[in-house]
Amino acid sequence: MDFNTLKNRENNTLMHTYGRFDIALDHGKGSKLYDLDGKEYIDLTSGIGVNALGHGHEALVQAIQEQAARLMQASNLFYTEPMVDAAERLADSTLMEKVFFANSGAEANEGMIKIARKYSADQYGPERTKILTLKNSFHGRTVATLEATGQDKFHQNFYPFTGGFDYVEANNIEDLKQKMADPSVCGIMMELIQGESGVRPLDPVFVREAARLAKENDILFMADEVQTGIGRTGSLFCWQQYGIQPDLVSCAKALGGGVPIGAVLSGDKAAHVLQPGDHGTTFGGNPLAASAAKTVLDIVDQPDFLADVKDKGDYFMNSIQALNKRSVQDVRGMGLMIGIQVGADKVMDYLKQLQNKGVLALKAGTDTIRLLPPLIITKEEIDQAVKAMNEVFE
Repeated sequence: MDFNTLKNRENNTLMHTYGRFDIALDHGKGSKLYDLDGKEYIDLTSGIGVNALGHGHEALVQAIQEQAARLMQASNLFYTEPMVDAAERLADSTLMEKVFFANSGAEANEGMIKIARKYSADQYGPERTKILTLKNSFHGRTVATLEATGQDKFHQNFYPFTGGFDYVEANNIEDLKQKMADPSVCGIMMELIQGESGVRPLDPVFVREAARLAKENDILFMADEVQTGIGRTGSLFCWQQYGIQPDLVSCAKALGGGVPIGAVLSGDKAAHVLQPGDHGTTFGGNPLAASAAKTVLDIVDQPDFLADVKDKGDYFMNSIQALNKRSVQDVRGMGLMIGIQVGADKVMDYLKQLQNKGVLALKAGTDTIRLLPPLIITKEEIDQAVKAMNEVFE
């Protein structure tokens, strides 16, 4: 099928919720993607941070095929071994106590919001319900996680919201202290690297102060690791590099390596808050998705693998900085989550030029190119991508 035929078929049947690039992808292998015409691309998107092991990874494909033939879905009314396997793997690697499985990052964040509010209701009564998030954050597109998102542009046309959220200026400790002194606050949720707004790592001093104040006031500290989790930053979770221990952690995206799954990890304080009937999901932790997650964790959560991610991330950022291009205003990130700030007037043109040269990347915020390559990308592939950037950037 040719591209225009496929595009017309989509326009006739699908809601227009994404502004797509004019590329129709057909298949992938490793860190490469191929369109309908067979053109090869270096994938610096990994499905927006999903395909941690790249495309067609043999161990992951085998695990999915074997589990699909055995049992794909049984509902959460029954015990299934893959769910327990994946939960144990997450808990053992993080010193967290309990796991709740969902199907996406937004669902996982909704789960954290509910746990924080119920924990506070159980301990202090119904008055402590407010969740703090950060300005310029992004936490999802459901009604609650949309309100939790600290960007007005996402709120327009979707009022009324449920209420119960307030926003702290990122890295502003005085604003943090003022907002956390509110007696109605039960939780604070933050991305340690604000991804959608431009790949902006938070100041470790700010993060540690937020964790300290949360502990002091019995407010649950929630780390949204939907994009940063599962090895993306060079550790299994980004919070492990900030010297804190969250009460709750959400993850999704890379957890299933391409199969939809999300999770909430809970420390001991909130591990027993949810009881039967409080929360649930039909598909959460189904055998197929859980088997994929266990396989991804077995591969990613190894010291050598994570050290390699960090090394390749440093190599990638240093290589971009070494180009010494006038249009590159900043290069920031952690591990293989990298933002190249080039200006709002250039970002889309640069992305399209890179596509023409066989490199796929993403936009973040208004002025930043976001790189989220598969964690298995090689330095040779990084060199090819940087060569294209050298030809495109001014």
